[in-house]
Order: sequence, then C-alpha cells, then structure tokens
Amino acid sequence: MRKSFVLMSITVSLVFAILLSACGGAAQPTIKIGVNAPLTGDIPKVGEGTKYAAELWLEDIKAAGGLEVGGKKYQVELIIEDNESKAESAVAANTKMITQDEVLVIVGPQASKQAVPAGEVANNYETPMISPWSTNPNTTKNRPWVFRACFLDPFQGPVVANFVTEEFGYTKAGVLYDVASDYPKGLAEFFKKAWEDLHGPGSVVAYESFTTKDTDFSAQLTKIKDAGAEFIFTPQYYNEVALIVKQAHQLGWDKPIVGSDSWGSSELIPLCGSDCYGLFFSTHYAAAGATGKTKEFIDRYNAKYGYVPDDVAALTWDAFGLVQQAIQNCGEITGDIKADRKCVRDALAQIKAYDGITGKMDFTQGNDPIKCAVIVKIDDKGEFTFYKSVCP
Repeated sequence: MRKSFVLMSITVSLVFAILLSACGGAAQPTIKIGVNAPLTGDIPKVGEGTKYAAELWLEDIKAAGGLEVGGKKYQVELIIEDNESKAESAVAANTKMITQDEVLVIVGPQASKQAVPAGEVANNYETPMISPWSTNPNTTKNRPWVFRACFLDPFQGPVVANFVTEEFGYTKAGVLYDVASDYPKGLAEFFKKAWEDLHGPGSVVAYESFTTKDTDFSAQLTKIKDAGAEFIFTPQYYNEVALIVKQAHQLGWDKPIVGSDSWGSSELIPLCGSDCYGLFFSTHYAAAGATGKTKEFIDRYNAKYGYVPDDVAALTWDAFGLVQQAIQNCGEITGDIKADRKCVRDALAQIKAYDGITGKMDFTQGNDPIKCAVIVKIDDKGEFTFYKSVCP
C-alpha cells in the first residue's frame, strides 16, 4: 500500500512537470550574437570598448526580460572572441562562431586589417556581419552579407583634405602611414588623391611609409620636414600616433599634424599628453558637448567603466542597435539558422533613417551607411571637442 502511494506521487509529479512545461515553464529560446574584437594585441583598448558597449546593450536586453521578436521574448547570449589584432585570428574567430556556435549575426571586427578577411568568411557562410569601425571599402565590397556602421575612407579622405585647405589654406602636404595595414594604407591613398585633385600633382611633397610595429619614425619625419610640408596627415592608430607626434616635436616640427578616426581612443591622451593638444582629426562623434541619447550613453558608460567612451564604443553601440532592429523587423525567429540569418541580412539592408548616437544612417543604397563625419579638436585639457560636421 505504501509502495503504491509513493509510485502514485512520483507519477503525479511527472505529469505536473510535463503540464508546467507545456504551459510555458520551458526555458526561453536563445539568440546567439557573435562579437569579433581585438581584446589583446596592438590595439586592446579597441577591443575593450567593443566588449563594454556590447555588455551595456545586453544589460538592457536582460532588464527587458529578453529581446522581443514578434511578441515572443528570447534570451540573448554574446559569443565574444578575441582576434588578437591579427587577420588570421579574426578569420578563425568568425569561422568558429558561424560553424560551431551557430551565431545569428556577428558584430565586428573593428579594424580593417581584420574586418576585410573576416568579412570574406561571413559572406561565404552567408552570415550577416556588421563592422562598427572598419572604413576600408573592401570590407563590404561585393559582399552582400557584410555591413558597417561607419562612413568610408573614400569619403573620409576628401573630408580631411577639404578641411585642411579651408581651415589653414595650405597647399603642401606630408603623409606618414603604415604600408602593411589595410586601413592606413587605403586612407592615405584616398587622401593623396583628394589633395592632388585640389592642389595639383606634386602637392603631396612627401609620401612616407613604415611597417607595422615600427617605433622609430625619425627618418620619415625628417624627409617630410625637409620637403617643405606645411602639415602632416597620419591616419594611424592611437598607439602609433603618440610616438609619431612626440618624435616630430623632438625634431623641431611646429606645424599641424592631422589625423583620422583611428585617433579617437581614450588612450590617445594618456599616451600622447600635451603633444597632442590643439591637433585635429576626423571621426564619427565628439563626446565633449554631446546631448540627448548620445550624452546618456556617455554618462552611463563613464559611470560604469570610469572613462569617456571612444568612437569605437559609440559605433559598437549603434551596431548593436541596428542588429536589434533588424532581428525585430524579421517578425519571428524560426529556428532554421540559415533562414533566420537571411532574414536578418535582408532586414539590415532595408533600414533607413536609423537615428544612432553617432548620427543618422540609411542603408537603402547599399551596405555602407550614408552618414556625416565630425572634425574634432583636442583642447588644452585633452578632451575631444566638436569643431565642425561634414556631410555627404
């Protein structure tokens, strides 16, 4: 009798568990989003900003009880992979996330040196990828599955050339760039063409290069100085900028040094100090004086992580916002990863007038957004202050 009672109790418990599961007690389905970032290597601050912005976005999703798609809420899991600032590692990371983790979409890589080869992997596997920060045209060229949240170097090069011409009236340019890295090499070429279109052949009086990991630029800087350049354009990453600017000043250079969006790291001033005060660079947003939801993001990030977010973090935030909108615009997640990836890709391509914290974006004319650039001036406190906006 007692034995029968125990068996009956177990049976009732099992039936109750099954009914509970059928009534919604089952675990929430999960959407996996990949993050391909340089957490180590030459530009770890870029990876840090990527990771922090991604985690802030995930906080909001969790606070809402999940990501709502078609009236159903899904848990979101971030699969974060370190690309070590290497092209081969970025390729391996994308391959793993797509084939093993079965992510729905990938955010990153950031730098063009990793984004270009990683984008080929994403496109070949028909998995949507959005690079927040890669401005090299080859990242998305002939790749319908690859997007970006930033402007392109064919736009940024002329922006800098026109700004220097209008601001200073100069006609002789000097350029210093890393010939072994996709981003600076490509941007240097676009700037040179734009400058010569404005001032004629030979107006770039010195076009000097170096190779990744070089730390002594004195020979190239001396050539630029001796050639009679009125300013230097150097589209390098923040760690190299500090060395270049300091060495230029040690050689007696007292003219402007102008940069690009790769300057916009919170590490630039700690590394460069007052040597960078008063310099200009083109970028995606200016933290100082920001208002509205841009300021809300900056204040929240600063309160949590202890420093003002750079353009990488801001663009990553926008990239996740774009991904979120695309997923929600799909209306449903079917569980068929191939079909769901296709839906997200198509939804990204149809986004227009997305109002991000780095500006409005429209993807209806291709996978590269139509958006404005910002010229930033580094003030005497080391803050990146808004100077002017330049739009297509």
